[in-house]
Amino acid sequence: MANMNAACAAWAIDLLDVRASDRVIEIGFGPGVGIRLLAQKATAGKIAGVDPSPEMLAQAAARNAQAIARGQVDLRQGSAGRLPFDDDTFDKALAINSMQVWPDAAAGLAELRRVMRPGATLALAFTVHSGQQQNGLLERVTGAGFADAKLTQKDGDAFCVIASKRDQKP
Repeated sequence: MANMNAACAAWAIDLLDVRASDRVIEIGFGPGVGIRLLAQKATAGKIAGVDPSPEMLAQAAARNAQAIARGQVDLRQGSAGRLPFDDDTFDKALAINSMQVWPDAAAGLAELRRVMRPGATLALAFTVHSGQQQNGLLERVTGAGFADAKLTQKDGDAFCVIASKRDQKP
């Protein structure tokens, strides 16, 4: 999983345009490759992650031990549908190859929207092997209250929806 999603993670993080002081959340961080890349970009910011798997939490914590020790990274076991963070906390949000396995994608998108600051950017990235269909994805994201949603392709092997949080409730 670490090798398979690494290129997609790097691409999605570039699309997010992560800045040094950004506060970023990743949902479904898996073995923590994206978390590590985010920590390298948001050097003065904070990175948080939620994943339902205790095994992935252990792998990601080991991979990101130094960033956790210095307080830059906060990893938690949990689900997209119930995020353990305050409203309006994050500047950027990321999920790679995970939304298609969330128990309730609508609840996960609503929770992401809740913890994102107004004007924050969301990236939902998928490899072609993820099982996620492109059809209806933009409508699902805009239906959850996100604006300016666009679908971007990467060399035929990945795609990503980038959107922003509107100031008002949907």
